[in-house]
Amino acid sequence: MLVPAAIYYLINRNTQAAHGWGIPMATDIAFALALLSVAVKHIPASVKVLLSALAVADDLGAVLVIAFFYSANLQMVPLSIGFGFLLLLIAGNALGVRNTAFYIILGFAVWVGFLLSGIHATIAGVLVAFTIPARTIVDEKVYASKLRQLSYDFEKQIPDLSTLTTPIQHKIIEEIKQLSLAAQTPLQKIEHSLHPWVAFIIMPSFALANAGIVIGSDFFSTIINPVSIGVVTGLLVGKFIGVLLFTWLMVKTRLGALPEAATWKHIAGVAALAGIGFTMSLFVSALAFKEQTMVEDAKYGILIASVIAATIGYFILKNTAAPSESADRTVL
Repeated sequence: MLVPAAIYYLINRNTQAAHGWGIPMATDIAFALALLSVAVKHIPASVKVLLSALAVADDLGAVLVIAFFYSANLQMVPLSIGFGFLLLLIAGNALGVRNTAFYIILGFAVWVGFLLSGIHATIAGVLVAFTIPARTIVDEKVYASKLRQLSYDFEKQIPDLSTLTTPIQHKIIEEIKQLSLAAQTPLQKIEHSLHPWVAFIIMPSFALANAGIVIGSDFFSTIINPVSIGVVTGLLVGKFIGVLLFTWLMVKTRLGALPEAATWKHIAGVAALAGIGFTMSLFVSALAFKEQTMVEDAKYGILIASVIAATIGYFILKNTAAPSESADRTVL
């Protein structure tokens, strides 16, 4: 994230457009993963996990940038109220509260408090997510073992010539319900409930509402400006260099290792796809600039960079050999 922001800032330093350095920082999770999925069938699952983690980290970073650098007119009273509800969520987690309604209702209260405070409300979503329990009460092996036993006990109680369950069977069903709840996390339950709404309604609406790009006959002449050039260079060059450089440093310093079955060609493909900054970058551009001309210039840059990054990343991964045929992972 730092390299794209630095490249943009260097191109636009000492101008009014310099404030848009946060635009090329984010990676669009949905588009990047969709392209990775259709690229080739033999891409290792670890590479998909890497891109997911990278995109999530980028978006979290972009949310923090929005909160601290693109928010104004801070109001302490609603902010204090928002933090108060956030503390209640933390306390609920510590006390073992696992009711999803508790986290949804108080989480909404936190969101309202942050919204009214002047801090961009996206930061509320990040903070609330950290307070929701993400661990199960029983692990997978215990759950599977107990479920088999309860299923066996239930089968033994099947009555002859009856469509109704016996009292013992009813009790077993209730035990299975409680066991299943203990094997789930509130965070996953909320995520799964929200996913269809986010994927099919909220995200498409968000993208359409923030795009608003008009491509006319003068399109290619209007994109030759510092904002568009900064965004394109930041997303294409900055993301590619940033991902490869920091991955290489982590491997060389032994602080990390390449994902299982992945090669440096896979990392290069992921680094290229990281330049798809469509959704969040559009959002940041609307917050970074007051002049509509600069917002439009940024949108042109985001569109061009995202298309080029998607194309390059797709063909790199498309022409990367299957793991069994890959070259030595230590090429670099």
